[in-house]
Amino acid sequence: MSPFPLVTLAPVPPANPGPLGALAAAESPTTVASALALALQLSGHELSPGEGHTQDLWEALATVASVDLGAARAIEPQLDAIAILEQAGAITPADRSSTWGVFAAEGADDPLVAIEAEDGWRLTGTKPWCSLAARLDRALVTAHIGDTRQLFSVDLRSRGVNSRSDAWKARGLVEIPSGPVRFSDVSATAVGEPGWYLTRPGFAWGGISVAACWFGGAVGIGRAVFAIAGGMPSSFRAMHLGAIDELLQSARRALREAAELVDDGAASGDAGKVLAKRVRATVARTCDEVITRAGRALGPAPLALDAGYAKRVADLQLYVRQHHAERDEASLGRALAKQGVEPW
Repeated sequence: MSPFPLVTLAPVPPANPGPLGALAAAESPTTVASALALALQLSGHELSPGEGHTQDLWEALATVASVDLGAARAIEPQLDAIAILEQAGAITPADRSSTWGVFAAEGADDPLVAIEAEDGWRLTGTKPWCSLAARLDRALVTAHIGDTRQLFSVDLRSRGVNSRSDAWKARGLVEIPSGPVRFSDVSATAVGEPGWYLTRPGFAWGGISVAACWFGGAVGIGRAVFAIAGGMPSSFRAMHLGAIDELLQSARRALREAAELVDDGAASGDAGKVLAKRVRATVARTCDEVITRAGRALGPAPLALDAGYAKRVADLQLYVRQHHAERDEASLGRALAKQGVEPW
């Protein structure tokens, strides 16, 4: 293991890394277990968005992702869950010592439904895309109550929780199985009011946290290109290196500006939704182009012969597909049209 090289969103790295000092002194995880241990360590720091620590959070996620996107994929939901519980005013000391997932995707043939019983809420149905469900203590999950979705806290060790890790066939993020989980009459605790999870300001901010991970993954690929081609680059490698720098700087500025808007209270409601769509689109495009330009600059050798580089590329190709390309761009366009005000 080796110390983390920090990724900062400021144009010039600060002399005092602040909360990032915890990562500067840490060693990069090499297993899922060590990534979850680091997630618990970071849970003890003030890293919730909207509390003056948004940039710290996104820098921490980008720093981890620049070394290993799999580790970032394990850590990001942990910090998101802690932030959600804090925003709901429902966090306990025990929550900070538990490992968490956030399972809010929809699309299963058997949607997760919540039914209120005499002893509390019970969950039955299937939740798709449940990363590391078999390795975590608890999760925040969304379930249907009629036409509304409600957030619940659930113990993943409970009887009736059946994780399908074997469904994960990916070649990227291999160590982070994200298969479906079947819940059969599982006890759960409501978090917030019905509909609160999707309407709270932090929902949009959480989407940008994921983009910070994508950004870190692109930085890792950019560093590899610089290490290989940065000494005496040929003209075409120099061109790709310059283009990668331009892309990464644009994504960095987008994330930094977003962090300032979140902490200044200017990213709630529709403004927060549009901001998240813009930043995610900017970072996703950066990732796609960095992958393409790195491949053209370096050729097939590192993809075929360098396990670390090949993993970085495969992990980022899969992770960034959480951005739905043209579909999400259309969503941004509709949001701008709905505002009725020229956005530029």
